[in-house]
Amino acid sequence: MLSYRHAFHAGNHADVLKHFVEVELLRYLGQKDKPYWYIDTHAGAGCYSLEEGYATKNAEFETGIARLWQRDDLPQPLAGYVEVVRRLNPDGRLRLYPGSPLVASEVMPESDKLRLFELHPSDSQILQRNFADAGRRVQVQAANGFDGIKAILPPPPRRALVLIDPPYEDKRDYQHVVTALKEGLKRFATGTYAVWYPCLQRQEAKELPQQLKKLPVKSWLNVTLSIQAPSKDGFGMHGSGMFILNPPWTLHATLEQVMPYLVEVLGVDKGAGFTLEQHEN
Repeated sequence: MLSYRHAFHAGNHADVLKHFVEVELLRYLGQKDKPYWYIDTHAGAGCYSLEEGYATKNAEFETGIARLWQRDDLPQPLAGYVEVVRRLNPDGRLRLYPGSPLVASEVMPESDKLRLFELHPSDSQILQRNFADAGRRVQVQAANGFDGIKAILPPPPRRALVLIDPPYEDKRDYQHVVTALKEGLKRFATGTYAVWYPCLQRQEAKELPQQLKKLPVKSWLNVTLSIQAPSKDGFGMHGSGMFILNPPWTLHATLEQVMPYLVEVLGVDKGAGFTLEQHEN
């Protein structure tokens, strides 16, 4: 399905969770003086205007990044993520929001490479333009990332973060995520894989984390952020989650520090909350 455009949701509470965790994962990989790759299966357009176009329709960023923008009490790890967004808005006015590829490009060393997949024809062209000056560091493919990652795993440096972030408009995406991870782990068992998923009343959404917990990995971490109680009619996304395979050992403690703050600042009603669980075999 090609109808999904992430621009409608840019900078919302789900983006805050996803990109904060992404920054933490990339910075951990960057601590070693060894190269690594960033691989994004559903990269989007790369950057989004918050003043015009799709993002203004529902202005979802107002319940996400905008609530963090002017605060002076951010926990240190969260401040690092907000600083990435600030660098895109140097005059202090929140005009632009970076997608996952641009977040990665800002955080990663210049010598490390990005491999980006985006199937939507319009977003893929915009993504190409956004990274037109990146040279060989960034490769953009107008392709389905579920299929595309098969050809590049394992990456040459044998170190990588693979972000899997499909729109889930097509309910088959839930199974595609599980299948892609099973195949990816066969090729590249030591990689760090991060899966974003929506918290919905839909059965497939509820079952996905349980399926991911059964994958053959040494360790996993699952974190969710809900900003409100599920709607009585069963529709709408009340939160989102990040499921990380082979996570950094430091991530759980960081999330213990940051998640209560995000609930307090982004929460809409008494149904707001978070869950955090991890497992090591």
